[in-house]
Amino acid sequence: MDCKKITDEVSEKILSYSQDTSGWRVIKVSKNVTVSSKPSKEYAGNIYRGEGIIEEVPSKIIPFMYLPEYRSKWDKALQSYKLLERIDQDTGIYHSVTHSYGMGLISSRDFVDLLHVKPYPGDILTTNSVSVEYSGCPPTPSCVRGYNNPCGYVCSPLPENPAHSKLVVFIQPELGGMLPCSVVETALPTTLVNLITDTRAGLKS
Repeated sequence: MDCKKITDEVSEKILSYSQDTSGWRVIKVSKNVTVSSKPSKEYAGNIYRGEGIIEEVPSKIIPFMYLPEYRSKWDKALQSYKLLERIDQDTGIYHSVTHSYGMGLISSRDFVDLLHVKPYPGDILTTNSVSVEYSGCPPTPSCVRGYNNPCGYVCSPLPENPAHSKLVVFIQPELGGMLPCSVVETALPTTLVNLITDTRAGLKS
């Protein structure tokens, strides 16, 4: 697996998503988080974008969101989240297991993702991840193995208040199993709202 080639490609895609202003449709606004979607170019479903303001700087927010020592404490959507292999200082392979959702309507899913943290000028910090095959963590019968198409966080200081940041989250997961589209389309926007509100609450506590 050429990790550098994969993470370079994913980083380019996440940057292009963040610069793409056309075709997004707002589908949910809740708790000062706005969720939009549009058809994905990666698979047959949608790409979802969640946006919110967080009272902290990117260099504090991004590590808090992806490092297991923090995330496993605040992310209520996850049963477990751990680093399987560190590739370099900014790159690793992570395994996440979600709780079931909607009173068991969506059973527990797990994902194995290659994640790379990349900075950009202007104190912008991003995570860039995609699901990968990893022999050290094969699928198990206890949950459905999902697949994350290129996804990530883009965190930038607010020009008018650099102590606050705009956080934009992009997801386009294939959840696997026999799920009706309507269930997925209800669950994913709520997941994004919860992710951003749980990040805010976790940073404050």
